[in-house]
Amino acid sequence: MSDELLVNVSPTETRVAYVENGVLQEVSIERSSHKGVLNQIYKGKVVRVLPGMQAAFVDIGLERTAFIHANDIFSQNPDARGNITQLLHEGQTIIAQVIKNPISSKGARLSTHLSLSARYLVYMPYADHIGVSAKIEDEQARDSLRALLASVIESDEVTLTGGFIVRTVAAGITEATLRSDIDYLTKLWSQLREKMSSSKVPSVIHADLPLSLRVLRDQLRPTIEKLRVDSREAYAAMGEFVQAYDIPRPERIEHYAGERPLFDLYNVDDEIQKALEPEVQLKSGGYLIIEQTEAMITIDVNTGGFVGHRNLEETIFKTNLEAANAIARQLRLRNLGGIIILDFIDMKDPEHRRQVLRVLEKALEKDYAKTSITGVSQIGLVEMTRKRTQESLEQMLCEPCPVCRGRGRMKSSETICYEIFREVLREARAYDREKLIVVAAPVVIERLLDEESANVADLESFIGKSLAFQTESTYSQEQYDIVIV
Repeated sequence: MSDELLVNVSPTETRVAYVENGVLQEVSIERSSHKGVLNQIYKGKVVRVLPGMQAAFVDIGLERTAFIHANDIFSQNPDARGNITQLLHEGQTIIAQVIKNPISSKGARLSTHLSLSARYLVYMPYADHIGVSAKIEDEQARDSLRALLASVIESDEVTLTGGFIVRTVAAGITEATLRSDIDYLTKLWSQLREKMSSSKVPSVIHADLPLSLRVLRDQLRPTIEKLRVDSREAYAAMGEFVQAYDIPRPERIEHYAGERPLFDLYNVDDEIQKALEPEVQLKSGGYLIIEQTEAMITIDVNTGGFVGHRNLEETIFKTNLEAANAIARQLRLRNLGGIIILDFIDMKDPEHRRQVLRVLEKALEKDYAKTSITGVSQIGLVEMTRKRTQESLEQMLCEPCPVCRGRGRMKSSETICYEIFREVLREARAYDREKLIVVAAPVVIERLLDEESANVADLESFIGKSLAFQTESTYSQEQYDIVIV
């Protein structure tokens, strides 16, 4: 099996699936109705400065004002760095880039440390160093790339000043290709500088490529054997991009014209549906429970139906090993970020604990997002973080349930009946009427007339008023009204 990228394009959305050895690992979705703003550069206005938080709110034309911290503001004055009152004031116009998409109720996160991406390089106008992607691990290759880029920059032909980062896909790049990237970035930066002075406030100065082309720039790594796209128009645009950037092995990119939907080839839609469920089944019979909240992500490991073949400790060890690999995949697939707490099954053997952590670390090395395991707490929980730059798969595809308001639980019909009893008492004391009508969901009315009928009779006797009951099929289980007649 090989690694493949599947690109599904429709008028309403573009979806990209990364399949590794036949198994879905990552999904990216961009909808035409509300595209992400990550990496876009804006001309905005400071609307509020918060000295206590060393931050400010900036209007960049989005629904919610964006947020910028003092540490994310470039300044040539070393004395002003980190001091928001010296860096910004209300009403000031700034040029800033989105480094984190709006998530839930939070606005976009900004930085004035601008960066522009090409196929092999990232250009940073306000930096002064040359870096190499940490995912290029071979030190000799890193030194060679750094020296090659330095020699190109120092030549008389390059007028671009600033810093650069060599991207992962640049392994084995030629000098000519590197010069081509720098020429592109030179033209782009020149255009942006003109826009910065002429554009109104607020406005977009620079928008990133659409997802169908970003996948060529960011994800078409040497290990990818095939990229299949099911849109003829997108395929044509990809062909122009490949030619402009001289992307190696262009034959890897294919137009898929089969009758069967592209994502059905690897059951991608089924895997996406599974990724929206809290429970993840393991092949051994164990399972994970993944809970996503505003504050953090918790993942609980359980043995489930796995009984093992030798002893309890060995069963727990094997379940945790399998869970470590599954957790790394689920973090990528669901795009979970922030603080993550992993509750592995308790292991007595220190060597078993070390091996499980090592397997987890090894599995996380494939993750494009920055991850960090901070250690194991005193009660045995593994604490880690994963960089969050955009909404998770669940946040992107789902919305809070209007019935339970995102709690995932509803009050039982018994609880609602007792709430109704208390409300009837309050209304009976407040109003001198002969009759009260209870309007509620069918399941609640059914319980009032059946299991709670004796309590209803006692309540009527106590308040000296009669009660009538009316079902309302449009009411949720927690909704009810007391009508005074």
